[in-house]
Amino acid sequence: MGNLDRRQLLTAAGAGALALPLGIASATTAGASTTARVPGGAGPAGAPAGPAAGSFPRRPVTTGAERAAADRWSTLAGQKVGVITNPTGILGNLRTNVDEMHEAGTVDIVGVFGPEHGFRGTAQAGGSEGTSTDPRTGLTVYDAYGAGVSKLTELFRTAGVETVVFDIQDAGARFYTYIWTMYTAMRAAVATGARFVVLDRPNPLGGKAYGPMMTTAYTSGVGAKEIVQAHGMTVGELARYFDGEFLTADAGSRLEELSVVEVGGWRRDVTFAATGLPWVMPSPNMPTPDTALVYPGTGMFEGTNLSEGRGTTRPFELVGAPYVDYRWAERLAALDLPGVGFREAYFTPTFSKHVNTVCGGVQVHVTDPSAIDPMRVGVEMLVAAKKLYPEFAWRYDSYDPARPYWVDKLSGSTRLREQVTAGASADEVVGAWRDELAAFDRRRQQYLLYRGPAA
Repeated sequence: MGNLDRRQLLTAAGAGALALPLGIASATTAGASTTARVPGGAGPAGAPAGPAAGSFPRRPVTTGAERAAADRWSTLAGQKVGVITNPTGILGNLRTNVDEMHEAGTVDIVGVFGPEHGFRGTAQAGGSEGTSTDPRTGLTVYDAYGAGVSKLTELFRTAGVETVVFDIQDAGARFYTYIWTMYTAMRAAVATGARFVVLDRPNPLGGKAYGPMMTTAYTSGVGAKEIVQAHGMTVGELARYFDGEFLTADAGSRLEELSVVEVGGWRRDVTFAATGLPWVMPSPNMPTPDTALVYPGTGMFEGTNLSEGRGTTRPFELVGAPYVDYRWAERLAALDLPGVGFREAYFTPTFSKHVNTVCGGVQVHVTDPSAIDPMRVGVEMLVAAKKLYPEFAWRYDSYDPARPYWVDKLSGSTRLREQVTAGASADEVVGAWRDELAAFDRRRQQYLLYRGPAA
């Protein structure tokens, strides 16, 4: 994700409860919410719920897709379904939900909608697969990446979509574009009167929120609405938040019906490595759960002249530039930050910044997934790099002269860049967003589905 120009910011921000035998949180325009259970299963904070023995491997956490499949996709019965998904939309048998739905013969899929990187995941950052016929299923796959509300509304109507299904593994950062594809689809669903169903998956960072709030002036395709940088919510919870906080103003009303098929057995203090779920790369530059853990912080290096590790096998874990030497790793290691270690590293990117040029820098090693504060890590790295190296510079995008600094779009305002440029300490930078983060955390509580210490 994120190599932007991402289609020049994707043109900016936006250019009755159903009773089912599933773990489903359903809401209507009146804001009602109910939760049902899988027979013999458990809710989000209890023991894992999942398919019948022998269908799929049992594990501590069961995704919404697996719970829906175990119930023979009954939540989608009798509807013309459009599915927004990518290679992460898998079941416990490692097959995609679209392939399984299609072969089951019980779901009438009228179209698949591919986000950034595409339905089958063949495109790099800022790219998509276009509109085509899927060779395995014969289904029409529509290109949804970069589609605004009017275009996606048109696609839903062309396909005859009555129910929109969203099933993508998010990475937990505001500038990861899948959540904005979901929000655009929610707005299009309001326009067409379609039902919206989220097959939920865990947030790989757990359930704690971190970082600064997006400001309205800096919304874009990598941060279309006012949420904090690491939102600490699943996509199902985010859908509920978007529905309650933003849709009426942006789309004229809330969704006719929003249903979330909940994750079984997940708590907010559980990061991805502890779920027992297989990690499927949600994008080509998100190879491991450790990448997701550091990404909300190290992703900000997209907004500098340092390589964020694209073109290596450890993007966002490797960060550096030709002018960086051993001093950066030494200074960062001396901070003894919780949950991470810093190793002096050298790498040569095969594409993107500093291609075919040796870069000095660091590899960020996750030592304790439960202890890491990704925003603190990213800020400490930026502050140290700015102080050590006169060559450090912010990326400047001439195509957007009113908002030319990419890091401002990533961080949500000019504040972080201006503080680091002025020589502020990491404590000062992090402290500047404390109140807005606390306010966001209070506001999101009513939309949360899963509990645990981080809630």
